[in-house]
Formats: sequence, C-alpha cells, structure tokens
Amino acid sequence: MSLESPAPMRLRRATMSAITLLGGVSLAVIPAATVSIASRLFTTAEQGVIAVTVTVATFAGQLAFAVIVESRLSSAGTERRVVFPLWLAAASVVAGVAVIATGPNVVSLCIGLPVLVAALEVGRGVSVAERLDRREIWASILVGAGALVGVLAGFAGQDWALAPLVVGIVAATVVRCLPVEHRASRPERRVMGWVVADTAITGAVYPLLNSMILAFLGPNEAVLFAAISTVSGLLAIPLNFMRLRLLKEHSGLDIVVSAGAVVAAIAALLVAEQLGLFGFLFGEAWTTSATLLPLLVACAWRAASLATTIPFAALRRRGEVRLVTGLRALVSAITFALAGLALATGSLAAVFAGLLVAELISAVVYEAARRRRVAAERVAAEQVAAEQSGAEQSAAEQSAAKAGADAAAPAGTEAAGSARHARDERPDGGTP
Repeated sequence: MSLESPAPMRLRRATMSAITLLGGVSLAVIPAATVSIASRLFTTAEQGVIAVTVTVATFAGQLAFAVIVESRLSSAGTERRVVFPLWLAAASVVAGVAVIATGPNVVSLCIGLPVLVAALEVGRGVSVAERLDRREIWASILVGAGALVGVLAGFAGQDWALAPLVVGIVAATVVRCLPVEHRASRPERRVMGWVVADTAITGAVYPLLNSMILAFLGPNEAVLFAAISTVSGLLAIPLNFMRLRLLKEHSGLDIVVSAGAVVAAIAALLVAEQLGLFGFLFGEAWTTSATLLPLLVACAWRAASLATTIPFAALRRRGEVRLVTGLRALVSAITFALAGLALATGSLAAVFAGLLVAELISAVVYEAARRRRVAAERVAAEQVAAEQSGAEQSAAEQSAAKAGADAAAPAGTEAAGSARHARDERPDGGTP
C-alpha cells in the first residue's frame, strides 16, 4: 500500500494527466504542419487534394483507433487492456520511408499520410488509456520536434521539408510500440462491430464535407476549411483525452482538467489569430480570407463536444454499443444535412455554425438517452429488490408456519399421552 497521502497522490495524478494532455498537441500538430508545408511545396490544386487527404487521414486514424483501442475499452465483460500492435508500427515505418524516398510527391503523401496518422492515433490512445505517461511524453517531444523542423524548412522553401515531419512520426511510433507487461484483451465481436460501424458513420462526414467544399467552392476554401478545422482541433485534444479516460472509468478530476484545457486553448487560439501567426503558418489561403468569425464558430463547435463526451462515454461504459451506434447515425445524418445546407451559402462560417448546432443537438440526444437508461436500470433494480424482499418474506412465513407446526405436534402427542394415563388410573378401567 502507498504511504503517500491522498492529496499529494491526487495532485501528482492531476499533474501527469495535464502533461499527457499537453502531449496531445503533437497529434493535432501533424495536420497543421502538413497543410503548412504543402502551402510552400505544392500548387494550389495539389494543396486542395492534400487538404482533403488530411481529413481522410484523420478518418483513417479514427477507424484504426476504433478497431484496436475503443472496441477493447468498450468490451465491458473483459479486462479492457490495450497494446500497440507491431503490424501497425511496421506499416507506419514503411509508409514513412516511401514518403521520404519519393520527395515532395502528392501521390505518395496522399497514400502514406493516412497510415502515419493511424499509427499516431492508436499509439497515443494506448498510452493514454494505459497511463504510459513517460513514454507518451517522449513520443510527443519527437513528433513536435519533427513538425517544427519540417515547418521551418518549409518556410525556407526546402524540398526535404516533409522528411523531418515523417521522421518524427516514425520515431514516436517506435517509442510507443515498445513492449509492455500486459497483453491486449480480446474484444467482444459484437461490440467491435458496433463500435467500428459507429466510427465509420460518424467519421465519414468530414472527408465528404471537405470534398464537397473542394468541388463547389474551390481549392482555396478546401484548404482554409482544413486549416481552421486543424487549428480548432487543438480543442479536441483535451476532449479526446477526457473521452479515453472516461471510457475506462468516470473521473471528475479528468473532466475538470479537460474543461480548463479547453478554455485555455480557446484563449491561445484567439491570441495567435490576433498576432497573425496562422496567416504566417498557412500562407495565402489564410491571409486572403476573413478567418476570425469562422475560427470563433469552429472553436464553439469543438467546445460543445464537452457536453457530448460525458454522456457518450457513460453509455459506452455500460456496453450500450447498439444504442450509441443508432444515436450516432442519427446525429451524423443531422450534421451532414445542416452543414450541407450551410454550404449553399458559400460561407465557411455558416458551415461551422451548422456543425455547432448539430453538436448541441447530439449533446441533448446523448444525455436524454443516458438518463433514460439510468432510470430503466433503477426501475429494474427496484423490481429485483422487491422480488427478493417478497421471496425472503415468503420464505420467512413458510419457516414460521413450519416451526409452529413442529411445535404443535409434540404438544398434541403429550396431551394424548396424559389422557391415556388418566384413563388407566381410573378404578372402572376408564368406563364412563
């Protein structure tokens, strides 16, 4: 047993949670760094394709995370342990070597980026879920350093600017796939099917939406949508961290830490926008457009996920995968419809507003489902308790009746014996 008092233990745990949470910046940096480097190395048309590829890569990462991590964390009947699979690490290394060897090539980048991002998503998910904090800190440093060198090389117009970015990703993947003492749990097949279907339905919305923006509004707007989504995605880091922790167990401390991080991230983004850092980072696509309003609405959309994540994780912990998948399908349809209608206005701010409204609707839907499920469980528990109480009362009554019968039987026997004895003692032999 630890001799450390509860308060220092909670403080140390909160500190490690905060450090690990900050390490998630490295995951959000990759899409931003990719768009930034692409703005210096590729044509406008190629940048539009790469912008869509960034959203596709994010979708691929979500699918890999669902299959490898979330399906195991949602299997309530298992130990819910996860590890980084070696085959994904090997695939990431091969993809990284291919991207570096071919130089600034749009085809190799579009093929390799989804594999690299999938490895990043799964690796971070495993580290956060299993609380491998020190390993995650080193991996985050490697990714961040590679992204920084790559972006700086892009500013200098160097053709090899993608290489440091990719090297950082591969190095972090190697660190995250180091051996651990535990083994991965076997996910329940039914749970895996529902979780993957859920992720596929939900995650497909944004690549489709960005493809529509590219087709109807042009490459500049597609790049800007990807850039604003990536920048506001900084808020998704604490939200994803909280989701991972809540899938394992409910934690008020992690909710408070994540909410505080969301507020701090919004403030940091607004300061960076006012200082012109994003225009410097993303180039012409950002500087030639009005970005403050779309960025504010996008931040509100991301922050609204805080209200969605808590009831969502609660339902997942209960093993309600079928219910959650149905709700997510409904919410995804609403999201795509609202964003698609907003796209007709030609305004990215309206598109993000549609996403915000859909997120608020989903929060209400998930919370209503959670409360209904909790109420149903309470009623079921009361019924079970009433049945057990009735059974115990019936058993007590039967025991009392049996005890009474057992007590009456010897008394009747003794009375009959006394009567026979009195009759035998009478002089007439008992004749009346």
